[in-house]
Amino acid sequence: MTKQILTLLAFTMAFAMPASAQRQLTVKAKPGTAIHSTMYGIFFEDINFGADGGLYAEMVQNRSFEFPDRLMGWNMFGNVQVSDVRPAFDRNPHYVVLGDSGHIEKRTGLENRGFFGMGLKKGLRYDFSVYARLHDAGSQPARIRVELVNAANNIITRQRITIDSRDWKKYTCSLTPNVTEQKGLMRIFLETKEGVDLDHVSLFPSDNWNGLRADLVKDLEDLHPGIFRFPGGCIVEGTDLETRYQWKNSVGQVENRPLNENRWNYTFAHRMYPNYFQTYGMGFYEFFILSEKIGAEPLPVVSCGLACQFQNHTEDAHVAVDDLQPYIDDALDLIEFANGGTDTKWGKLRADMGHPAPFNLKQIGVGNEQWGELYPVRLEKFIKAIRAKYPNILVCGTSGPSADGKDFDYGWQEMRRLKVDLVDEHYYKPPQWFFDNAGRYDNYDRKGPKVFAGEYAAHGRGDLNNWEAALSEAAFMTGLERNADIVWQATYAPLFAHVEGWQWKPDLIWFDNLTTARSANWYVQMLYGTNRGTNMVNLTENGQAVKGKDGLYASAVYDKDTKQYIIKLANNADRSQDVVITMKGLKTVGQVKTTTLKGSLSMENLVGRPESIHPVEGSLEGNGNTISVAVPSKGFMVLRF
Repeated sequence: MTKQILTLLAFTMAFAMPASAQRQLTVKAKPGTAIHSTMYGIFFEDINFGADGGLYAEMVQNRSFEFPDRLMGWNMFGNVQVSDVRPAFDRNPHYVVLGDSGHIEKRTGLENRGFFGMGLKKGLRYDFSVYARLHDAGSQPARIRVELVNAANNIITRQRITIDSRDWKKYTCSLTPNVTEQKGLMRIFLETKEGVDLDHVSLFPSDNWNGLRADLVKDLEDLHPGIFRFPGGCIVEGTDLETRYQWKNSVGQVENRPLNENRWNYTFAHRMYPNYFQTYGMGFYEFFILSEKIGAEPLPVVSCGLACQFQNHTEDAHVAVDDLQPYIDDALDLIEFANGGTDTKWGKLRADMGHPAPFNLKQIGVGNEQWGELYPVRLEKFIKAIRAKYPNILVCGTSGPSADGKDFDYGWQEMRRLKVDLVDEHYYKPPQWFFDNAGRYDNYDRKGPKVFAGEYAAHGRGDLNNWEAALSEAAFMTGLERNADIVWQATYAPLFAHVEGWQWKPDLIWFDNLTTARSANWYVQMLYGTNRGTNMVNLTENGQAVKGKDGLYASAVYDKDTKQYIIKLANNADRSQDVVITMKGLKTVGQVKTTTLKGSLSMENLVGRPESIHPVEGSLEGNGNTISVAVPSKGFMVLRF
């Protein structure tokens, strides 16, 4: 009863406000142009330990001993050597040999602290596996002991494994801690005089989803993304071409995927991580099945033959135009891997990996954020080949790393000439830029390519994921929605960051080894993703788009599946704003569900304090065909009815 009285009081007060203090918005209820299903999505790049040490749930660092320093990530004691004689895996040939310590009171073994420690949860099973063999022919069976140890160096749990063959075999055991530990480690002892060879030493939490960390997968799924761009980003280009991301190395048997350098391990001298590599344990197959899991359309990106242009300043760093065919073949083979029948080479590999049905790939990105004359001459060859063999696949080009300027204009000019389907725009700007540019796409040419806002984020003072940044993005996104006829898709970037291993911020989702924090920006993206609608609807104030006058921003859509209208309102003013919305073409509105985000501009969601900014749900009643609502200062609201 109290709730009903308060709702009625708020409703009455809204109508008691003088008309001069109210903002009068008009919505034409007739649904318009369809909104593309990929409108709001996510972009993954392996930065900030987003893959190894993050979304990829493997807990052992350098599990195959293939880092340039073969024992980086490992502490060893006793008689430990590295060998590559008769390896288990030809593309990851190194392994360790544990031999007798030579003294009854000495021990041989290894320990691994994972990525910034191993996070262990009480009662959760952890699955250990290793490829092993007896080191000497004809020897008796050998035994190893596997322990999980806490930060105080106390054993939490242990298991033993007997190695009984001279041939490489996979051995497994499970360990279940009885306490939770943030900074654990794994220790392996040789318990016999008989030596063993060990390779691909692995530890996964049992609640992983296809090798991926379950809580981070849930963070993605709850965004309800329409598009999933992967694997980057700058790692697509590589610091040099040798270290670019090569998708063919990321598929097939996980144990035999070759290691690649991660270009983010040394890019920023003030945030260096020399132990940051790519095992490709989470490769293109895993990206594709993750796309299915979270309900997003996949958008893989391939190299166009240009190494990172920020890091290379001479043309000889790139593939010559006449030598591009292997790169073009990679793009064509990727489409076959995603969509080809099981009677094709790459379609068969997909089936052998566990997915006989095609992934229904519809678009592909060629290049990341290239600029200048080097890019279009290469892209043109890809477009010709892709459209000749796969005419229904959309090609996404790029306008470069900037939101405007000479290179941006040239990029768009060339993308139109080449008739690409989408143009990938990137902008990392201060919050005020996002507030000021809600009308960015109002006057874009509707003929030619569509827009893909492939990387964007508000970077305020300190590059924090605070409410000021998130609110500015919410305001800006009303402009994306208002222009959904030309803007087909948009993805915030970057996606993940480990609290102890980041190189770049802000980021959408922060995590440590046990928990995650959904940023204020995450909640903005979630509210757009779950309230995308299916059709544009015209919303104006005095015949004009609502894009920042006196701090107010607004857009509207219709959802034909639920037969509901959705209105989004952002208020950057220092005061609450009373808004009256007239639904032209409707007789009655009825009950309106409200969802509100608000807070002080400096407020953040952090690991350990993840709910400082969170949605608050409520409801109000329309009056005939009008809605009266008070939009809080520095607030964002979604109305659904």
